[in-house]
Amino acid sequence: MSIYTCPHCGEKTFNPLTKALAGQMNSRGRECSECGTRCVNGKGATIFNAVYTLIAFAGVVYTYLHPENFAVGDVNYEIFVVAGLIISIFLIPRLVNAFCFKMTEAIRLNY
Repeated sequence: MSIYTCPHCGEKTFNPLTKALAGQMNSRGRECSECGTRCVNGKGATIFNAVYTLIAFAGVVYTYLHPENFAVGDVNYEIFVVAGLIISIFLIPRLVNAFCFKMTEAIRLNY
């Protein structure tokens, strides 16, 4: 079920999974099955990824510097918080890319 259109040919050739894996402006992107042009998520996706990554990294640094805030009794949950933040750096931008941003042609040269 393709619901997103290719910005080059205008055909609906991308589904949420392929759109999520197309990446941001600095990636190779995914080829359109109709015209063969590589497409990526636009500038908004790139900006969202950068801002979210910086916020999550700041959370990792805060968790490392203040582990006492993540302790309940004798158990320290610092490791789980850091692991969750690192996993979210990879998952959340892809989920948002799958549904929120427009696609554009890739500007990166692929040799």
